[in-house]
Amino acid sequence: MSKKKENKTNALRLLEQRKIVYEEHHYAWSEEHLDANEVAVQLPKKAPEEIFKTLVAQGNKTGILVAVIPSNRELDLKKIAQVSGNKKVEMLPLKDLEQTTGYLRGGCSPVGMKKLFPTFIDDSAQNFATIVVSAGRRGLQMEVNPNDLLKVIKGQFVQITKE
Repeated sequence: MSKKKENKTNALRLLEQRKIVYEEHHYAWSEEHLDANEVAVQLPKKAPEEIFKTLVAQGNKTGILVAVIPSNRELDLKKIAQVSGNKKVEMLPLKDLEQTTGYLRGGCSPVGMKKLFPTFIDDSAQNFATIVVSAGRRGLQMEVNPNDLLKVIKGQFVQITKE
């Protein structure tokens, strides 16, 4: 599964505790290139729609919520507001990301955040045997079955991207 114990992130430890099979993917990163499309370029055996990014938003009624969407798609704030029971949803300011989730931009995993926030995975994930998401550190991704991921984060599959 992985290298030395001290190199494991909270996300990887949680998957191992729940006996969920995953594969690690390492990639080069820089401060200028932290978005998921950069990861897609470096994982040539995976299509951009199989590599998912983790976005953190804030609903006017429910507070913090997490969206996991394909790297080549854009989050539809109206759709996620509707499925999450909010009237309005806005992206969490970047300056609040680490304090809220415990993760830095470019290394934000849907698994192992400080709290278990309501999490919504774009339903397109169900089209794949595995998807790739951040493993909780820049330069590290984990490939996992989307149904296993859903169980760990107690999320739900919904259509939340722009057409």
